[in-house]
Amino acid sequence: MSTLFTDFFIKINQISPLEHKYTEVLEAIALKPKLLYFRGKLPENVSKMKKQGRIRSVAIVGSRHNTKYGEEIAYKLAYELAKKGVIIVSGLAYGIDSVAHRGCLAANGRTVAVLGTPIDQIYPKEHLGLAREIIEKDGAILSEYAPGAKVYPKTSFLERNRLISGLSDIVVIVEAAEKSGSLNTATHAINQGKTVFAVPGNITSPYSQGCNKLIRQGAIPYTEPDDVLRELFPEDYTKKRKQLKKQQLIGDTDAETLVLVAISEGLRSGENIMKATKLPPEVFSQTVTLLEIKGRLRSLGMNNWALV
Repeated sequence: MSTLFTDFFIKINQISPLEHKYTEVLEAIALKPKLLYFRGKLPENVSKMKKQGRIRSVAIVGSRHNTKYGEEIAYKLAYELAKKGVIIVSGLAYGIDSVAHRGCLAANGRTVAVLGTPIDQIYPKEHLGLAREIIEKDGAILSEYAPGAKVYPKTSFLERNRLISGLSDIVVIVEAAEKSGSLNTATHAINQGKTVFAVPGNITSPYSQGCNKLIRQGAIPYTEPDDVLRELFPEDYTKKRKQLKKQQLIGDTDAETLVLVAISEGLRSGENIMKATKLPPEVFSQTVTLLEIKGRLRSLGMNNWALV
């Protein structure tokens, strides 16, 4: 066993993907792994992480040579998703990957690091402390390579990318050069039917060329954490929209509320609105004038009205 693990990595767990609820999804990907090795705890369906019967995971990956722009975006995204109980998956690499893990840990979330090296070899060695923290905070370090296995780095890191995307519901590419390994992860995600987000960047920046290319090819532009949360939990956002719409129909007076509700139900002409609300003409006229001044109604002409 590598001396990197003698102080705190004691037990190596070995399972097939079907032996755990979190990893069983890997049975459906191309070149599915026969065995998985991990240290720490794989995510369970605890209440705050369970939506529609399964855990939600998001992969956040990107350039090893990130910019400050990419660092800020990756950290905030991981932090906000982790606060919602989302599992953050990445590759423990330099740059965006490590930033994503740290953002998740800062929010007391759980993160899974998928290695491109055997399970007993942390790479890069400088991230041994990060690996330790991931495990101590109930996350996991995972690999398809057994202890002591010989691998070819040029291929093993690309091969592990299919596991990163495979374990995730959504993949977010934060920064990527035109020939970045992160684009390989995006390709696996697309082939696996996963949703791919890419962060738009400066068109002159080499670290944004890959992301901008993905967007041209159909990836969803990422602008804020809510973009991903809406995709993960559409039922929550439908409920929020309904609540917001209801709040928008509450006026400062009972008359204003009656008018707003009537218009929201499809009425447009002042005559029909007055008939539905039973407001006297002078009250109706004063009410719609005030609502227009407040920016809540707009006149369509000929005593017809619409919500702003």
